[in-house]
Amino acid sequence: MATENKIKIWIRIANLKPLELSVNPSDEPLFRRAEKNVNSLWNQWMTSFGGNRSSEEVMAMVAFQFARLYLQCYEENVAVNEMLTSFEQRLDEIVIKSKE
Repeated sequence: MATENKIKIWIRIANLKPLELSVNPSDEPLFRRAEKNVNSLWNQWMTSFGGNRSSEEVMAMVAFQFARLYLQCYEENVAVNEMLTSFEQRLDEIVIKSKE
C-alpha cells in the first residue's frame, strides 16, 4: 500500500524512548494492542523479579516469550491447514463416489 495512505503513530515499549511507526490506519488497533501486551508483560515481570534482573534482561525474556507464542501459533496453524486439506480431499472423494 502506498505510504500516503499510512499514518504515523508513536509507541512506547518498556522504558525506551518512543518509536515512530508508519502504519495503515486499519492496523493501528493491532499495533496498540501489541504495545499494551508487551508493556503489560514487561511491567509484570519487572515487578515479579524485584530488581534482580535488568530492564534489558526482562525485555529479552518478553521478546522470547512472544517469539515462542508466535511459533506455537504458527505450528498450530500449519497443523490445522493440513487437517483441513486432508478433510477436503476426503470429502471430495466421498462426494465423487456418491455421484457414481
